[in-house]
Amino acid sequence: MDTQRTLISVGIVVFNDANKILFGRTKVRGNLQYILPVGHLEFMESFVGCAKRELMEECGIQVDDVEFQFVSNTNAYSPKHYIHIGLTAKLKYGNPQVLEEDGGIEAWEWLDKEKVPSSLLSKGAKLTLDEPIKF
Repeated sequence: MDTQRTLISVGIVVFNDANKILFGRTKVRGNLQYILPVGHLEFMESFVGCAKRELMEECGIQVDDVEFQFVSNTNAYSPKHYIHIGLTAKLKYGNPQVLEEDGGIEAWEWLDKEKVPSSLLSKGAKLTLDEPIKF
């Protein structure tokens, strides 16, 4: 029996001291794409706790000044249904590195938002970066 359920994802826009954003470089069907760090909220986990855990697991960095950016109810990944929590954070410590072999990330890069063509952004990155960022 196929059970339908809503999933909760937490995406994080991480800024470094130069005000550049952390993007993951990946390939989707052979085409270059940039994504933002994102993960699924675990049972009884806070949004901030999820963001910090995911960033440590995915790229080995620590952040602070984590702030709420937005919440969206999206079907962009239909047939999956997501509630997406968008957060911003500032790099506290660490150099991003690829830590999840099966995550599809080739490299983590600090880039200016304006220099990444919209056509190369993942659905989630577009959704997150289309929202006004408070920094």
